[in-house]
Amino acid sequence: MRTGAATPRGGPRFRDALVPRRWSLWRQGPRVIVYCLLTEAAAVVLTLRPFPVAVDRRTVLILLVLLLLGVTQSEMGRRVERIRRRVSGTPHINMTSVWTFAGVLVLPPPLLAVLVAGLYGHLAIRSWYRLQRVPASRTVSNAAIILLSCYAAQAVMRVSGSPDVRAAFPRGWAGTFAIAAAGVTFFVVNALLVLPARREIGRTPEALFGTWADNGLEVATLCLGALNALALAVLPGLTVLVLPPLLLLHRTVLVKQLEVAAHRDAKTGLYNTSGWHALAERTLAAAARQRSTFGLLMLDLDHFKQVNDTYGHLAGDAVLRAVAEAIISAVRGRGDAVGRFGGEEFVVLLPGIAHPDIGAVAERIRRAVAALKVPAGNLSITGLSTSIGMAVYPTAGTSLQRLLDAADTALYHAKATGRNKVVHVADLA
Repeated sequence: MRTGAATPRGGPRFRDALVPRRWSLWRQGPRVIVYCLLTEAAAVVLTLRPFPVAVDRRTVLILLVLLLLGVTQSEMGRRVERIRRRVSGTPHINMTSVWTFAGVLVLPPPLLAVLVAGLYGHLAIRSWYRLQRVPASRTVSNAAIILLSCYAAQAVMRVSGSPDVRAAFPRGWAGTFAIAAAGVTFFVVNALLVLPARREIGRTPEALFGTWADNGLEVATLCLGALNALALAVLPGLTVLVLPPLLLLHRTVLVKQLEVAAHRDAKTGLYNTSGWHALAERTLAAAARQRSTFGLLMLDLDHFKQVNDTYGHLAGDAVLRAVAEAIISAVRGRGDAVGRFGGEEFVVLLPGIAHPDIGAVAERIRRAVAALKVPAGNLSITGLSTSIGMAVYPTAGTSLQRLLDAADTALYHAKATGRNKVVHVADLA
């Protein structure tokens, strides 16, 4: 399931978790506090409602197997998970769906609640004593959200006429579609429910719902969960075979995240200098082969030092993140690459664009930055502006360095002639 962005270091100590007034939940905004309490109350109410389901010994045994394997997988992958949380800047996807979605397909609602409580209770204890990164209130909220997602998926199964995986067997393709619909419901409900529980809600699809790789991981765990349920229904002993590929998938995802993190700026999540240059060189090579064009923008925030001096460096970092999101939103859909070259300087690659279209994009970015209102304590930082220099391949140069020099020359002219404007290097000739 997805749990939101990485949690800051320094989670609560055990004795703080025992004192309600010290819970980290109360340090969140009113919106987050109310939403977390409502989702937790809804999960409790739905769990306590009467269910006309008989629980036999086999079902209890399946519950115990899922709990044991879930805890085992969590313990075996805890070091990988700790590193993943550290480098994650988008909604975090963990691997518990392998067990919880299997529970959706093979357990009645009361035992499903026990499974979720057991798995997330273990995560809470592990956080207190080992990781010390995830507050207990975050774990409880995540458990409530995953339980509501599970109940929604089970409701779809019941409506489809296949309350569990065993009832789906004789229905053939109809049963298969019921399980697939339950998986889709789980995925969508979880993605939507986790949004209001986050302190900060991003403005881009990636910040809201994660990357394609993140969502691919969630789909993969749901698929493994369905296969896990099938094994439990037919030959329960085979469910242990889920562990090796799951642990390998976990480690593979970590390697991918580390590769991405090596090319990303820590403050904004944009490409860093080396990551942007690598992508720009590939774009240049493709443009040379296809004899196409691409645009390059260089941006510099005007008077950014005054923001740091007036509001502090933390507020300055918030401004950089807001500007990064504004740029991404302004150029979204063009296959662009946005990077931060350090300080308050940004660079944007715009494939398949030429003059005068590049000017319209640059002007859209300038207006988006000017409209920003960035919270800084009890105040809002407004009045931001940016100067932008533009260059187009191959008119301004046939090498990346020449294009950068041309855009930088245009940027310098924009700052020297009044700032808060867009200048094309072709206009300086």
